[in-house]
This record gives sequence, C-alpha cells and structure tokens, in this order.
Amino acid sequence: MDGWMLCFTLLTLLYCAFTSAEVNQARSSSFSGEFGGGGGKRFSHSGNQLDGPITAIRIRVTRSYITGIQVRYGREWSEYQGGSAGDLEEIFLQPGESIIQVQGKFNSYVSRLLFVTDRGRYFPFGMGRGISFNAVPLFPGTVLRYISGSSGSIIDAISFHWDNKPTGITISLG
Repeated sequence: MDGWMLCFTLLTLLYCAFTSAEVNQARSSSFSGEFGGGGGKRFSHSGNQLDGPITAIRIRVTRSYITGIQVRYGREWSEYQGGSAGDLEEIFLQPGESIIQVQGKFNSYVSRLLFVTDRGRYFPFGMGRGISFNAVPLFPGTVLRYISGSSGSIIDAISFHWDNKPTGITISLG
C-alpha cells in the first residue's frame, strides 16, 4: 500500500508542476487591438517572429495616414503591407532593444503610430487625427513580438502581439 501511495503522490506532484509551467507560459502572451477600420486584406506576421526579435521597422506615411509597414525580424524583412503613397521612414533598434509600448490614432484607418522602447527611445510616425490608443503588454517584462492587421492602399487596421523577449538570439546589425 505504501508503494502505491508514494507512486500516486509522485504522479500528483509531476502533474501539478506540468500544469503550473503550462499556466505560466500562457500568462506571458497578450494582444492589443485591433485599432482601425474593417477595410483591406488581412495580414499577420505571426510566422515572422520565428526569424528573431524585431530589429527594425519601415513605415510609409502621409500627413493624414499610415500608408504601409514592414518589420524586420532578426535579419529578415517581413512582406511589405500597404500602399505606395507618402514618405518612407526607417528605424533600427539597438542590439537587445525591444518595443514595449505603441501609441497611436485611428478612425477607419491608422493615422499615427508612436513606438516606445525599453531604452526610453520614441519613434513617431504620422500626424493624423482620430481616436487615441495606447497599446501595452498585459504582463510585465514582455515585449512586442509581431503585428497583424489589414491593409490595402493604406494600413486600415493594426494589432500588437506581446510575449517574452526571445532568449539565446544574438543579432548583429553589421
């Protein structure tokens, strides 16, 4: 009888440890959005995050709206989303730097984006009007891992996906 009790106790402890680890993993990811309208074709960079952390962002912008976006994950650029109007601007994150907040404005399209990093740097794009939003991760210590949304000739809508900072990945910008 003692052997069965010991076996049962051991299995119960293993189950609790596994369940606890599973719950902790689930508590690291969160989602902010969707900010914008219902137009455009859907896109998601969920697979791009496997190439590494966000290391750079290209934004095409006019005075009224965000026209397009492209994100570099590790050394690989995502597919460009959006149209060709406006000026193309580009930012590069420092090695190990991550985006921890995105503010912006939207109506039926995205008109302004402001990226904030964990090193206190700010990168504003656009001067549009509309409803303000402030996207932040739900769980402390998590960072922007990828974006999704919809686009046509402009960025109609955008969402932000947060999770733990990738570990064990070193990206050289040179």
